[in-house]
Amino acid sequence: MVNMITLKELRPELPLVIKDIDSKLDRYIVTKRGKPVAVMMSPDDYEGLLETIEILSDKEVVKRIKQAKKEIKEGKTVSLKTLRRRIEKLDV
Repeated sequence: MVNMITLKELRPELPLVIKDIDSKLDRYIVTKRGKPVAVMMSPDDYEGLLETIEILSDKEVVKRIKQAKKEIKEGKTVSLKTLRRRIEKLDV
């Protein structure tokens, strides 16, 4: 969840804001005089965003994701049982 908080409000509420970020993965946009000046989020959330950006910046990966979605819609899927058998054969 994204919350808006002013810099003035943030100062006394910082421990509670940090708790929400840590426990609920909340995000905060900090404003000063009505303008956003900072974003606060958990390190895991931040790392996830960076990873998503990295994945989406790779055109080949995006192409493969789109192809996979198309195949799923067309019903071209493999059961978990079949997938496990294929993996077991690779380990030999």
